[in-house]
Amino acid sequence: MKTIKLFLLSLFVAVCAVNMANAQEKNWQVKGIILDSLTKKPGEFFTVSLQLNGTALKSVVSDENGNFSIDKISTGNYLLVIGSLGYNTKHVVLEVKQSVDLGKILVISQSNKLEEVSVVASKPVIKQEPDRLSYDVQADPESKVLSVLDMMRKIPLLSVDADDNIKLKGNGNYKILINGKPSGMLARDPKEVLKTMPASNIQKVEVITTPPSKYESEGLAGLINIITNKKATNGYNGNLNLRNQTPGGPGINGNLTLKQGSFGASVYSGTGIWQVDGLRNQDMRLTTGLTPGSLLALGETKIDNRWAWGGAELSYEIDSLNLITAEINPYGGFNEQNSIRRFNMRDGSQLSNYDMNGITRYEWGGIEYNLNYQLGFKKKKEHLLTLSYKLSDYGNPQHNKVDFLNEVNYSGTNYKQDNESKTKEHTFQLDYINPFKKITVEAGAKVILRDGSAISEHYNLDRAQNTYLYDATQSNIYYNNQNIFGAYNSYTLVLDSTLTFKAGARLEATYVNGDFRSTNSMVKSHYFNLVPSVSFNKKLANSQAISLGFTQRLQRPSIYDLNPFVDKSRPNFEYTGNPDLKAVISNNFELTYSNFKKGSLNLSLSYNFANNTQQTVYQYFEAQNITRITSLNIGKNNLLGLNINFNYPITSKWNANINGNLNQVWIQGVINGVDTKNNGLTGYTSFSSSYKFDNGWKPSVSFNFSAPSVMLQGKSNSFYFMGFNVSKDLIKDKLTLFAMVANPFKQYNVYKNSTEGSNFTQERLNYNIYRRFTASLNWKFGKLTDGIKKNERRINNDDTKKSSN
Repeated sequence: MKTIKLFLLSLFVAVCAVNMANAQEKNWQVKGIILDSLTKKPGEFFTVSLQLNGTALKSVVSDENGNFSIDKISTGNYLLVIGSLGYNTKHVVLEVKQSVDLGKILVISQSNKLEEVSVVASKPVIKQEPDRLSYDVQADPESKVLSVLDMMRKIPLLSVDADDNIKLKGNGNYKILINGKPSGMLARDPKEVLKTMPASNIQKVEVITTPPSKYESEGLAGLINIITNKKATNGYNGNLNLRNQTPGGPGINGNLTLKQGSFGASVYSGTGIWQVDGLRNQDMRLTTGLTPGSLLALGETKIDNRWAWGGAELSYEIDSLNLITAEINPYGGFNEQNSIRRFNMRDGSQLSNYDMNGITRYEWGGIEYNLNYQLGFKKKKEHLLTLSYKLSDYGNPQHNKVDFLNEVNYSGTNYKQDNESKTKEHTFQLDYINPFKKITVEAGAKVILRDGSAISEHYNLDRAQNTYLYDATQSNIYYNNQNIFGAYNSYTLVLDSTLTFKAGARLEATYVNGDFRSTNSMVKSHYFNLVPSVSFNKKLANSQAISLGFTQRLQRPSIYDLNPFVDKSRPNFEYTGNPDLKAVISNNFELTYSNFKKGSLNLSLSYNFANNTQQTVYQYFEAQNITRITSLNIGKNNLLGLNINFNYPITSKWNANINGNLNQVWIQGVINGVDTKNNGLTGYTSFSSSYKFDNGWKPSVSFNFSAPSVMLQGKSNSFYFMGFNVSKDLIKDKLTLFAMVANPFKQYNVYKNSTEGSNFTQERLNYNIYRRFTASLNWKFGKLTDGIKKNERRINNDDTKKSSN
């Protein structure tokens, strides 16, 4: 540990020394006075950013008299960007050959609705909008070396627990979208995909806490929208990123974008490997009843995780009012886990033990097609009609193989399991938007035709014949179709330049049919939901704003939650879906205060409640000596939460950011006739800081702490995460080198999940790799001159619950 500390200290000293030795003298100064164009009052606390080729070099904030000054500027051509809450952004082109006094600079107050507030004084850039918060990933230097999962730790309102599960305001019930659309790649276990996906391929992440009516009603806590880099412009450009993580593995991703006249294209792809070995795990269970018993299982797991994804987007502008776009997105990958475990059990006075070798392979693969037509109208640019179609076809197979060895007072049968789970869906969507002087009207309709199937097969080893025989009693064929018909209408009313009111509703009809071919039984469920959404925003004096919102959200079970396949990859523990699950409705209230003077401050208070929520339930069956884990509609949830984000530019080069979330959770449900309750405080806090030297070096540090999660039958443990990184522009705006060390003082992190029921208590420990080193090289090439035109409305199938596996 002393060696590591000395290494980090030496690295920091070396970076500082190099910068002091290589710093070049900047000779010129740019200054000016910002004034309101109408009242001529000084523009206090405006953000003034000096940019070169789209990159902010220096940022300052005007004083109470509107004065600003940027010093030590080299000769060259620059763009000066001036912005503040409630004002149109001002752009000033500069040719600096000597010191420049711009004199009085007039800025125009916004006369339209308050759409968003941008924090441009420092990076990463955070934008607070009426219904969401967006995080500019590309503005964060760590994006070139972190995975998307690691980046989630830094985004306000999001956190990642010790077992890499993502939480939105401390809640695990949300929906993840990619470019505004659901992806089969993330349908089952998003953390396994996101931990291998490089953040360098992500443009920004939107956390939508009060989704408007145009979105499907799914996602109790809200939506997480990951927007990738797919911008195509006149000319061409590209990006290539090479990286390697130890332990972990290599990865590469890139994109190429081009536009010529009315035609534009974007092609992107990526692949990666994440391999770790020696991950310890432990299960402990104590049971009561007629014959009290115990179980202790110790083991190690080797993980091999590989993935690849890509896509192509084409755009053709027939004329200024007609636009056609098309997309194709293939993807695939697998996560294979090889485990060796030792089981020791006591059943009354009977002692038994055995070894188990297990192989579990999760796979995902599929392809998605999108076709969109957008019609514009001559009088108003924002007056649009969009027709969209999407076809998704994907599968998520799972394969288990379990062998028993060295058995003492135990007789186990080796077995294999194959579960072929597939989904195909057709989506048709119509969107219309028409802005008038004071009010904007939006309306639309949508049809989703979704067919799913799950064919599970169980095979037992016949030792005499040394062959696996099909077991029909533990196999099943399940077909599920879910048809959803929806329509929405929403209105945005701008009462004056400081007050905006939004209201809308979405009507959805859902028809679900489940067919168990093996048992010749059916499950049917039909229901209607009217989901309202209301919010208003008020601009206050001194760059402040306040917003209040209410919305209902709907949680539909996915095919993975409905699938009755019994996963027996861990002996003595069984995981199974529940075909009888129903949809859940949650009521969400949120009050937000924003202050954007020098830096930014966001405070939000939220409250939500829901009945009949879907809860993961653990039950112990003494006769089979098995703990069964499934989902039931038994919960009543209440959550009161406080969120804070504070971003402050200590100097034009030194920035600090603090995020925090604190929730009081109450959960209640009835399990086997027993009223079960749990409550407690959950939350997280994070701190990050970075410094940018003049010659391109940029070191930064980050720290996160998360409190235990509260569940119906137990809780998890607390944990921390820290990282140190440094970046250097080898060729300015072209070639950049990044290096990072995460958790240098801790090799493994232990995730502990404790649960209890009426006749058992149990605890599971997973040891995850914590200390890791990452290096990345990023190369940008090409030149762009103009932006590609894209559809304003797209298909967003955010209606089903993400997998809880």
